[in-house]
Amino acid sequence: MTVQATETRSRLAIALAVGLGAGLLSGLFGVGGGILIVPAFVLLLKFDQRLANGTSLGAVLPISVAGLITYWTQDNVDWFMALWLAIGALAGAVVGTKWIHILPKKVLGNLFAVMLLITAIRLFIPLNADGREALTVFAAIALVFIGFVTGTLAGLLGIGGGVVMVPAMSVFFSELSVVAKGTSVAVIIPTSMMGTWRNWKADNVDLRVASIVGVSGIISAIGGGIIADQMSQDLSNVLFASLVLIVAIRMVWDLQRNPDNNH
Repeated sequence: MTVQATETRSRLAIALAVGLGAGLLSGLFGVGGGILIVPAFVLLLKFDQRLANGTSLGAVLPISVAGLITYWTQDNVDWFMALWLAIGALAGAVVGTKWIHILPKKVLGNLFAVMLLITAIRLFIPLNADGREALTVFAAIALVFIGFVTGTLAGLLGIGGGVVMVPAMSVFFSELSVVAKGTSVAVIIPTSMMGTWRNWKADNVDLRVASIVGVSGIISAIGGGIIADQMSQDLSNVLFASLVLIVAIRMVWDLQRNPDNNH
């Protein structure tokens, strides 16, 4: 077997493993899986930060569809909240995919790591969400704004946006954790579609790798969604926060270790 063939098989195995892990995260926590996919692309497949972000968003799409089906069948999606979040997210995805070509790679990597750290710290704090009340006009506007921030981060950093939406719905709208996760996955789908299309036009997506990761994550996303329906909210938050914290620390360390590759 040639060196090139061995390397190709190794990259395929990595992509499959990343997809399975990202799918499980998507199902368990209502995220797109980008918090695992982006660092894996940078650290293991040696993608530059922009290509990692763009390819991640493409991989998130099939994983999120599988996760949504599971949450939907268990009646864990708040479609009304999803609508307002999606309106803002689509606009944000356009902004984010524009900025990705302007900001330096190291800035993108640091932004991603800071976002993970903030999310982890917030999730370690217990949430007492018991279900949202009727939405007011002000609440709908706030959801659009949250969606815009989510979409911008998705387009800019290659994450689905669940790390923003899930805590926001729980903290500000008292949404049940499992419903917040299902709603988040629903919003991630149109966001990732918009972001992937714009990144593809800018030649910023490896569609082959995105397809392998996305398809391999479908089964694990379904399994994760089933587990999430039975998991306690506090345990879910602690597990998610621990994972996010580890990934963030690993990314910061790598960015500081390889400063010459981040201009």
